[in-house]
Amino acid sequence: MAVLLPVFAAGAYLILVSDQMPKLDTDASCRASAAVASAINRNEDNCRKDEQDARAKLDQQWKQFSAAEQTRCVALSKLGGFPSYVELLTCLEMAAQAKTLPPAAKPTGMAK
Repeated sequence: MAVLLPVFAAGAYLILVSDQMPKLDTDASCRASAAVASAINRNEDNCRKDEQDARAKLDQQWKQFSAAEQTRCVALSKLGGFPSYVELLTCLEMAAQAKTLPPAAKPTGMAK
């Protein structure tokens, strides 16, 4: 039974991911982005507004994405740096658009 505990825990995590949008701390991401921003009017406040806008859009659309898409995109949005709602939203929107590609345009050998 102890061997199955991680399996049950992972399954419960996947269910939680699909039910609730994750809470991300985007302050570090905005500080880092403002520090290297080369565009005019790109500062920490602009970044925070972008993150808030992306979070609001995700709040409205979260349940339309599959649990697998949510899990994959949440992991990717945290990978290699600071978490970002903008990155999470972009990943989910790209996953949704990929479903609409004609079969001939889809890459072969990829997970479905």
